[in-house]
Amino acid sequence: MEQDRPVAGAVDADAAGHGEGPQPRAAPADYPSGVTSAERFPTQDLEARDGPVTLKTVRRWAQQGRPFACLTCYDATTARWLERAGIPILLVGDTAAEIVLGYERTIDMPLEVLLALTAAVKRGAPRTLVMGDMPFLSYQVDDAEAIRNAGRFMTEGKADIVKIEADASFAPLVEKMSRAGIAVCGHVGSRPQRAALTGGYGGAGRTEAEAAQIVADAVALERAGCVLLLAEAVPESVTALILESTAAPLIGIGAGPACHGQVLVLHDLVGFTDRPPLFADKVADLGPALQQAAASWAQMVLERRVGGRRYSRDVPSRAATPAAPPAEPAGN
Repeated sequence: MEQDRPVAGAVDADAAGHGEGPQPRAAPADYPSGVTSAERFPTQDLEARDGPVTLKTVRRWAQQGRPFACLTCYDATTARWLERAGIPILLVGDTAAEIVLGYERTIDMPLEVLLALTAAVKRGAPRTLVMGDMPFLSYQVDDAEAIRNAGRFMTEGKADIVKIEADASFAPLVEKMSRAGIAVCGHVGSRPQRAALTGGYGGAGRTEAEAAQIVADAVALERAGCVLLLAEAVPESVTALILESTAAPLIGIGAGPACHGQVLVLHDLVGFTDRPPLFADKVADLGPALQQAAASWAQMVLERRVGGRRYSRDVPSRAATPAAPPAEPAGN
């Protein structure tokens, strides 16, 4: 049957999700010693410094064919450093359920916690475009609740845009959100919040029927008002069809290099996760570095090399304190 025919570019290995076991990945590229970090990792740093990154900025980059970066972030301190690095978009994703809270599934992310984390990221990176990720059951129950929760991301969470995992059936909801003044990013392809239906995280669009549906979903969501699109874990051929069929900037994760922007879980990028997904190429190995730093501190404590004069203030003893002169008798 036609729906069983694989799409060109589809891969057999699961392409998405955390905790699926060790996955092979390409080794980081080697760079000549004379290449600067700015040349190795180009960013929109100068424009970010000139003013806040907005949807107008992102649309202009897409029209110019200028790729842009997006990373997940869950706290103000990290957000501040990422803004300094010139990362123009930060996604406060429901992956915080796994990365921050220690759950095994993204669907366990509490709405109230994600609202607080989103606001924290915006406070840490006020000139960066911050995307709030609407968690499981915060927008699927009914439209009124979905609009109210999306509005909370814009007000309480200080988000510039909200993201929902959606197909064409969510187009009426997107229309209502847009009418209310809420900017929406439509997430198509692999949708982790639906992992229970497939038995786990994995790729999407591997057959012609699946590919056609994903493209139709993207088109319907854009027509309904989505100002950004995100495609996860789809073959490059599906990405190409989405780009041909839509005009909204497309962010990819495991969707090939042709997307206007690329997003990755920060902890996968810097080596904090033990089992990153297939498409996540590390550029640093901070996990072992943090482990070594903590072990060194513990050893310093064990050897009583912590707590010296520069760590504390001595309190003068009574003997060293000059006595106050006796009071003179009254009338003298």
